[in-house]
Amino acid sequence: MKKGYRIALSKIVEEFQFEVIVRPERFEEIMIETPEVNRPGLALAGFYEVFDGQRIQLIGEAETRYLQSLEPSTKRVMLQNFVDAKPVAILYTRDLPVDDALVERAKMRQVPVLRTGIKTSPIMSSLIASLNNHLAPRITRHGVLVEVYGEGLLLLGDSGVGKSETAIELVKRGHRLIADDAVEIKRVSEKTLVGSAPEMIRHYVELRGIGIVDIRRLFGMGAIKDTERIDLVIQLENWIEGKMYDRFGMEEEHVNILGLEIPSVTVPVRPGRNLAIILEIAAMNNRQKRMGYNTAAEFNKKLMLQMGLDPDSQN
Repeated sequence: MKKGYRIALSKIVEEFQFEVIVRPERFEEIMIETPEVNRPGLALAGFYEVFDGQRIQLIGEAETRYLQSLEPSTKRVMLQNFVDAKPVAILYTRDLPVDDALVERAKMRQVPVLRTGIKTSPIMSSLIASLNNHLAPRITRHGVLVEVYGEGLLLLGDSGVGKSETAIELVKRGHRLIADDAVEIKRVSEKTLVGSAPEMIRHYVELRGIGIVDIRRLFGMGAIKDTERIDLVIQLENWIEGKMYDRFGMEEEHVNILGLEIPSVTVPVRPGRNLAIILEIAAMNNRQKRMGYNTAAEFNKKLMLQMGLDPDSQN
C-alpha cells in the first residue's frame, strides 16, 4: 500500500513567513497531504463539483477583482459558501485586503486564512515545489551518495566493499559527500530522485579501524552538500574470477527506484583498482551520455565501418 506523507500547515507558514489572519484553535494539528494548490475561480462562481478541500486555496488579484464586481450581498454569499466548503487553508497573495465576511465565516468554521506579499504565480510555483519535496514518496537505502563533477552517484554494495573509503578519496579529490551508510531517497517529480542523509548522521562517515569522522570539520564546507539528484547508480562488488564484466559499455543497465529507471553500472573491486578515478570517469561518461554522446556507440560505428558493414543496419 502506498504510504501517504503529511506536513503541518504551521511548518509551511513558518517556511514562507505567511501572515496568519485567522488562526483556528487547533492550528498546529492541521496537516497538508497533497502538493497541489488551487486558484478557486470556479468555486467562487458557485461550482463545487470537483472542489478539493485538501488543497491550499490561493486568492489573487483576478479572484479579488471578480468578487469586487459582485453585488455586496452576492459576494457575501459566495465567500460564505467558499469557507463552508472547508478548504485546508486560504492564502491571499500580493498583500491583498481580506474581506471581512470571509474572516468572520473563517473564524466560525475554523478555517485558516493566510496572507503573503508575493505575487500569485511565484508563490504558487514555490509552494508546489516545497510541498512536492516534503510529501514525496521515499525510501532509505544502505549506501553512499556523492556528487562528482555535478553528477549524483549512489554507491551500493555489500558492507566492507569499500563504499565509505571511496567516498573519502573522492572528497579529497574535490568532490562532495551527501550521505554515508544510509541514503534517504525521495521521488520529487516524475523524472527526478533526490537523496539526502538522515539528520543524525549528516556529514559523518564511518571508517573501519578509525571510527566516525566529521567530513565538514576535516575538509570544510565545500566538501559536503545536503541534497543531490541521483543520476547514476554504481554497484560495487568484489571481483569474481571468471565473471564476464562489460568491457565496452554497450549494455545499458538500469535500477528501478521508486518507479524510476536510473542508469546503473557494475564496478568490480579488487586490490590495485583506483575506484575514485574509475567513478570520476563514470560520472563524466554518464554526463556525456545525457548530453547526447555515447562513446561506446560511436566506437561501435567506427568498428562496423572498418569491417565494411553498415552500422545503421543493426537493430
